Amino acid sequence: MTIPKRKDVPVNLTWDLTRVYQSDNAWEDAYNQIKKEISTLNDVQVNFTNSGHNLYAGLTKILLVQRQLEKIYVYATMSSDVDTTNAHYLNYVARAQAIASDFAAATAFINPAILNLSQEKLTAFKQEEPRLSEYDHLLEQIAQLKPHTLTFEEEKLIAAAGDALETSENTYNVLTNSDLEYGYVENEQQEMVQLSDGLYSVLIQSQNRAVRQGAFESMYTTYEQFQNSLASTLAGVVKKHNYIAKVHHYDSAQKSALAENNIPSVVYDTLIKAVDKHLDLLHRYVNLRKKILNLDDLQMWDMYVPLTGKPSLTYTFEQAKAEAKKALIPLGNDYLRQVDYLFNNRVIDVVESQHKTTGAYSGGSYDTDAYELLNWADNVDSLYTLVHETGHSVHSMFTRQNQPYVYGDYPIFVAEIASTTNENILTEYFLQNITDPLTRAFVLNYYLDSFKGTLYRQTQFAEFEQYIHQMDAQGEPLTADFLNSAYGKLNQRYYGNAVEVGSAIDKEWARIPHFYYNFYVYQYATGFAAATALANKIVYGTVQQKEAYINFLKSGSSNYPVAIMQAAGVDMTKPDYLEEAFATFAKRLEEFETIVNNNFK
Repeated sequence: MTIPKRKDVPVNLTWDLTRVYQSDNAWEDAYNQIKKEISTLNDVQVNFTNSGHNLYAGLTKILLVQRQLEKIYVYATMSSDVDTTNAHYLNYVARAQAIASDFAAATAFINPAILNLSQEKLTAFKQEEPRLSEYDHLLEQIAQLKPHTLTFEEEKLIAAAGDALETSENTYNVLTNSDLEYGYVENEQQEMVQLSDGLYSVLIQSQNRAVRQGAFESMYTTYEQFQNSLASTLAGVVKKHNYIAKVHHYDSAQKSALAENNIPSVVYDTLIKAVDKHLDLLHRYVNLRKKILNLDDLQMWDMYVPLTGKPSLTYTFEQAKAEAKKALIPLGNDYLRQVDYLFNNRVIDVVESQHKTTGAYSGGSYDTDAYELLNWADNVDSLYTLVHETGHSVHSMFTRQNQPYVYGDYPIFVAEIASTTNENILTEYFLQNITDPLTRAFVLNYYLDSFKGTLYRQTQFAEFEQYIHQMDAQGEPLTADFLNSAYGKLNQRYYGNAVEVGSAIDKEWARIPHFYYNFYVYQYATGFAAATALANKIVYGTVQQKEAYINFLKSGSSNYPVAIMQAAGVDMTKPDYLEEAFATFAKRLEEFETIVNNNFK
């Protein structure tokens, strides 16, 4: 099928960015106004902490400029994303990024200035200017940094070393995105094609085992050739994380990373313990995979092929919208009104077109609609993507409708919960309404693979990340041999004896970019587990439990993420929500096993 040019896409399947700015001229006017506003922020700095009134006025002005800046950035990036070759909008993106850097430099004084205030002075300021209470949580967040903030000159020195400290990440990105070539492999049509990361994700799911094996071996042969260089870049970034944490008086890089959103270490540790406790379920699923594929030797290149063949569920975009609305009924009328708005007001850019950015996302700013970018295909994956991105969008809409700008966004720790809860509700809807055993098997396999890929796999990454940071802190050189050994043992423990792990998968650490993100991936796992528990409450729980979930969506960043989740009914410092997720996995695995035994001979 020919991919259409942008100009040939039906208007009703494109998003309407004139709702952000009426024209490019309007964007230019806003851009020039923001440049002027940023140039006046030096005046704010002079008297910023001289009085309660000045502190309030300064914060208010800075946040207003930031709010306007986000809007021009959204227009620039979203205009560019639908045609990444458009030089005009690439220029807008570059200008927006540059002015964002100017803003960051102009406002770098905020935290040091506030941290220099004594608690007594801040209390007096609040009595003088009662409106400062609007920023109580923001000021509390800044105050928590005090034990970990150095002198202005010391922080300036570390900031000046930023480019040097980013060398490892930059080298990794250049090497993996530009220099690595995986060679040519045979596809299902017996054609020799050049392997890429995108093509690998397709071929590794092929029903033809030789195709899967060829892609796998070609990929990891390449990483084996570069393993020493990639061990050096990973060791470099781990040393950076440990160094930054140490000089800022944190016990570990993990605690430093989690402190950004006030996440207790027990959340991370509880996740790893709970997953380790339930590895038997993953081993059971892997054994079932071996049985269904009828293999004497299950290899790592067999771990991603769908077990039920091609899906029988197909949807046009219009059909998918109708199905999504039916599935999301348990969330209530207020939620569905937001969904109706999204589905009927040209805020979704639906179909693939030439040079459009790949994948999907929900975007926008406090003063715009929540927009969604999709690359639609008439399959169940696209339906799941639609409810996922709609989960993000409704989260944004509720937050902006109920929070002031200062708390009108939310951290990644809770963001993925809102989207993945919708996916879990859709799965429950399918299982409530589909009676055909083979179609149920497809839905169950889809869920089980998502669970494996998110809760198990991301926790495996989180455990490896924790271990290599600890080893570096203890003086252990992170050589390729050391990393291969550590990762290989971990992979064997996670997948069990049913799979012939071999030595190639030992190098998988080398192709995971998330290890450069500083304790980031665990949030995918905690989010998936929390979403499973919340979906159960929404579909089968009380009115109060559903209301608690909607209130979570309205909370934005008005409190710390763990506290917000506790109010929603999920205490992420305890293992209960994880146990509920594994109980759901076990129940669905059992049904899948029964269908397989009765229908797959």
